[in-house]
Amino acid sequence: MNIIIAASHKRFDSLAERLSEVPDINVIRIRRPDELTPDCIVSHAPRYIFFLHWSMKVPADIWQAHECVMFHMTDLPYGRGGSPLQNLIVRGKAETKLTAFRCIKEIDAGPVYLKENLSLYGTADEIFLRATALSETMIKKIVSENIQPVAQSGEITTFTRRIPADSNVAEITTITAVYDHIRMLDGDGYPPAFLETEHFMLEFSRASLKDDCVLADIRIMKKGTQKNGE
Repeated sequence: MNIIIAASHKRFDSLAERLSEVPDINVIRIRRPDELTPDCIVSHAPRYIFFLHWSMKVPADIWQAHECVMFHMTDLPYGRGGSPLQNLIVRGKAETKLTAFRCIKEIDAGPVYLKENLSLYGTADEIFLRATALSETMIKKIVSENIQPVAQSGEITTFTRRIPADSNVAEITTITAVYDHIRMLDGDGYPPAFLETEHFMLEFSRASLKDDCVLADIRIMKKGTQKNGE
């Protein structure tokens, strides 16, 4: 059976390698949107295409012609939309579900294959590593058991994708919220929690919550000297 793993982040390389060791599974790895073309997909004749932490839109001629499985870090239909990890943590959630669902036209609205519990403890990177391991288990189960997706049910809640300006800690009023704000953004590719002064930009990482304070690493930069994208 051919399956495609579509994921841009390097954390999914080892996942693809381990899945390649499963008998009767042949894994094709896609890392970039420009590789996701009808001709390329047809040439591999995949049984499934699994999209992992894939923020780009999947073309209609792909998901209409192939069984495309997405993963979302909420108990769908709760938490449809962008920045699920951060939106969960700012709402005080300590646990969530990792949901595997079929890609359709409406964002995060497809029928569900299965859900598994996922802890929201630790930094964004630590949570994503747990989600990656859990995704591997879920992929194996979907493939081996030929699970058929079931329509979502329940009240729909939609999240708004966060923007870099939302990383500012200036308006946060509690120690716990500061800690959560730093850790939920402490991950590769995310704009870190920050605080601005008249002359400097302070960025925070590696937060540790104490009884009466938060300890964290601080990167201090002169305003206007940040690299592009920071």
